[in-house]
Amino acid sequence: MVTTPPDGRAGIDAALVRRLITGQFPQWRGLPITPVDVDGWDNRTFRLGDHMTVRLPTAAGYAPAVAKENTWLPRLAPSLPVAVPPILALGAPGEEYPFPWSVRGWLTGERADRGQIDDLSQFALSLAGFLRALQRCDATDGPLAGEHSWFRGASPAHYDAETRRCLAALQGRVDTRRAAAVWDAALAAPWRGNPVWFHGDFAAGNLLVADGGLTAVIDFGTSGVGDPACDLAITWGMFSGESREAFRHAVGQDGATWARARGWALWKALLTLTERSDTPPEQSAVTQRIIEDILADHDRFGCRP
Repeated sequence: MVTTPPDGRAGIDAALVRRLITGQFPQWRGLPITPVDVDGWDNRTFRLGDHMTVRLPTAAGYAPAVAKENTWLPRLAPSLPVAVPPILALGAPGEEYPFPWSVRGWLTGERADRGQIDDLSQFALSLAGFLRALQRCDATDGPLAGEHSWFRGASPAHYDAETRRCLAALQGRVDTRRAAAVWDAALAAPWRGNPVWFHGDFAAGNLLVADGGLTAVIDFGTSGVGDPACDLAITWGMFSGESREAFRHAVGQDGATWARARGWALWKALLTLTERSDTPPEQSAVTQRIIEDILADHDRFGCRP
């Protein structure tokens, strides 16, 4: 009988992975299995030997991403300028683990950190080039934005009530009057373009770098077809000054898309400040700096074309 892991994460360990591999892919049963150094929340990831990884969703809401990535990543990969996770096998529920899972090729590189990047403006151009290439990929029959993408690629209005609760809770910590203006501008700038591919969680933790440059983009679990504005939130999370301007110019997009992008970035930052009371003070300061940059950006550009 298949059951849910005890707390969504603690039930997924190397012993479970060993049983799943032995039962479903016995050709790999003798390979070492070790947790990766930096793990995510949506999935647990383990190295399988030297050249593979095993990726397992931690809860039911993340499970649809397995089939989506397994179907679409091989189709997208040839059109993208850097590597994306190569899919090697699809695992089925078993050993009291209730979700599908996957085996992928190992990608070299470290998670992106400003200190590892030699030229941040050049890196910004690389990211913009990746996004533009992704948006050019054929979107025919692609998964339209919705619940599977946690509504990335749809209107930020899905998170309107949540954002306004955060604004109420953060009175005195952030300039909620200006923040509300940013949010209202995002809602007043609906997307009217043709559906394009978006990543959905285009952030430093999902970018791999080596020798100071971008080598791979990972974790397409929230990807889909729709409005690309959500992918622009990295503008304020990673860049500043010249690098931010380089990214803004290279990635293009009209004023309405940038207004929605500010809304997406603001929603995430407000939610982080509101819900993560155990966040170290230095990380909270970074989040508040991001909010201030978003507000300043809105003051500068508004929603002009």
